[in-house]
Amino acid sequence: MTRRKSTRQESTRQQSSHTQSRRAFLRQSAALASLATGYGLLGNRATAEERSPNEKLNIGVIGTANQARFSLDNLKGENIVALCDIDDLLLGKAGTDFPGAKTYNDFRKLLEQPDLDAVAICTPDHIHAPATVMALRLGKHVYCEKPLTHTVAEARLVAKEAAKAKRATQMGTQIHAGDNYRRVVEMIQAGAIGKVAEVHTWAGAGLGGGDRPTDRPPVPSGLHWDLWLGPAPERPYNPAYVPFKWRGWWDFGGGSVADLACHHMDLPFWALGLRHPTSVAAQGPPVNAETCPLGLEVRYEFPARGQQPAVKLTWYSGEGIPKAIHGHTLGGPGNPLGTAGNLFVGDKGMMFADYGSYRLLPEGDFAGYKPPEPSIPKSIGHHAEWIKACKEGSPTTCNFDYAGALTEAVLLANVSYRSGKPLAWDAAELRATNTADAERFIHKQYRQGWAI
Repeated sequence: MTRRKSTRQESTRQQSSHTQSRRAFLRQSAALASLATGYGLLGNRATAEERSPNEKLNIGVIGTANQARFSLDNLKGENIVALCDIDDLLLGKAGTDFPGAKTYNDFRKLLEQPDLDAVAICTPDHIHAPATVMALRLGKHVYCEKPLTHTVAEARLVAKEAAKAKRATQMGTQIHAGDNYRRVVEMIQAGAIGKVAEVHTWAGAGLGGGDRPTDRPPVPSGLHWDLWLGPAPERPYNPAYVPFKWRGWWDFGGGSVADLACHHMDLPFWALGLRHPTSVAAQGPPVNAETCPLGLEVRYEFPARGQQPAVKLTWYSGEGIPKAIHGHTLGGPGNPLGTAGNLFVGDKGMMFADYGSYRLLPEGDFAGYKPPEPSIPKSIGHHAEWIKACKEGSPTTCNFDYAGALTEAVLLANVSYRSGKPLAWDAAELRATNTADAERFIHKQYRQGWAI
């Protein structure tokens, strides 16, 4: 959540009989069931009987600035009926832009607003699971920014709650809706570079480093610090955490891998049908109990899937990014692969892909190559996909079943790094079979009053 100032009182829980009957109708008609999409992902379907696609949803948005503002701008075609922020100044600004919305500092009170159909959760990572689980249990459709959760165990819980709630869900990996990712998936799955058993993924500068500050500046006026902490252990306010630097602190974020890997590892997960790794081994600088590393290298092993071979995927971030991979420089002169992206290594060649481009390598070997005809439909937009699913029961491509497994894999990097050991991973039991030290990083304790 972000910062801002408002004179508004937190809204009372009142609702007309018309709104009550509408909400009852929505909750009955929007029950979702699993549906396999044309992309090989699992989606959600609402029965949506007698529901007009033209009827606008009542949406609440938790967080109002920066990435949250991006979601607000993409959702403003619906009814924005509730806004939440721990900063009164930011909340006041958003309230001016959406004068019909009730305003809150505490997301728990927003979620209890009776006329709410759906919610977008755009907060720091440590708030994602508590807000998402509560929303699902109250029968709301949920859009949540990446990573889906702060811990591996939370990702598994959120996926289970989503399956139980049968509501439309979407994780905010917006690049998944881009045309380039679709074309890369089609070519990989068509065998353009043969069978892929190796992938290298890299992105981002290091986020973290340093020790907990000892100074205690006053909490800025209008900033509700205790609500910003939410389920995290209590600590004094410091600008070292808010507004953006929270990503580098273990209690709130997960460094570069949590920030960026859900975007970049999404592509090999999608193209290769990956799900749960069998082993994860991370290495980086000495572990700091407070802050995330400035660089990381993580080696994943995924099992064979049908006719596809087992895959070794390596993630690099910050100081862990190598200068070259398979003889191709990263972001340098000559034949650069760029500052972020994926290198797929197949038995017939290689493919580099980032958000907006791809290249088949060696380029001379693929002269005259014609990609397959597009088979994955063009996206109507990442937020629009979710809105459509809420109203009609159509599938979403980053629903919480898919996004939960991706988030688990991403966050296992930090579990291995912090425990100081490679993990022999048993996904069914959600545990590392070779070390009990990992358990405290798979799960976490919640501050009193914030347990899920």
